[in-house]
Amino acid sequence: MKKSAQNISTEEKTVKKVAKPVIMKIYDCLLASYGPQGWWPLIELRDAGGTNPTKTGSVQGYHPADYSYPQTRNQQFEIICGALLTQNTSWIQVEKALLNLKQIDSLSSGSIHSLDPETLKEAVRPAGYYNQKAVRLKTLACWFSELGGRIPAREELLSLKGVGPETADSILLYAFKQPSFVVDAYTKRIVTNLGLADEKASYNEIKALFEENLPEDLAIYQEYHALLVEHAKRYYQKKSIQDNDILLKDILLN
Repeated sequence: MKKSAQNISTEEKTVKKVAKPVIMKIYDCLLASYGPQGWWPLIELRDAGGTNPTKTGSVQGYHPADYSYPQTRNQQFEIICGALLTQNTSWIQVEKALLNLKQIDSLSSGSIHSLDPETLKEAVRPAGYYNQKAVRLKTLACWFSELGGRIPAREELLSLKGVGPETADSILLYAFKQPSFVVDAYTKRIVTNLGLADEKASYNEIKALFEENLPEDLAIYQEYHALLVEHAKRYYQKKSIQDNDILLKDILLN
């Protein structure tokens, strides 16, 4: 996969040049502090008692240190659905929507494709924007059914209605096991607070900051994104307490 940095001109760069060890030191620190996160959560693992060791937010359906998931096409599609449904809402609400879909035996591309639109809307209502998301799930179901066993390009995902950079990278990383770094609001908040990027830095610039300084290792990519989210939930929920992030700021000083 081509690095996103190739699409960024010199004039646009608003991230600092950092030594490669710094990015890995941050990862090592977070992993030692919080442990493997086991993203992406799956409903059937929730039923089997899979838990996130940090117990922040939703604590079911995770598989810490097991990178074999997804193991089936239905699990793959469930992750794709989750990546779309989690836009502008919390995972707890997404989990409710996914459980609704499971209860009506509609957690596969074929079943969603054939599901009555109003029934689908009602099922995903907990995730918010349910009219819009139901239509986009139909589009994803049709696309996935025609995909077969191939891995989509990032550009292909971005061409789908409702799929932006974060959703596309989440799908690639967690559903298709491709090392494509996911940048969310928490990630940007952390790197700007640490002085590694300007507040005006684009999604692709921050993505490149990590991809240029990490080995293309699936486990590291998956864990790093999840660990940044966990860390941000503890230190970055309110702007007034960002200066308390001693854990990572000490790394930059050493």
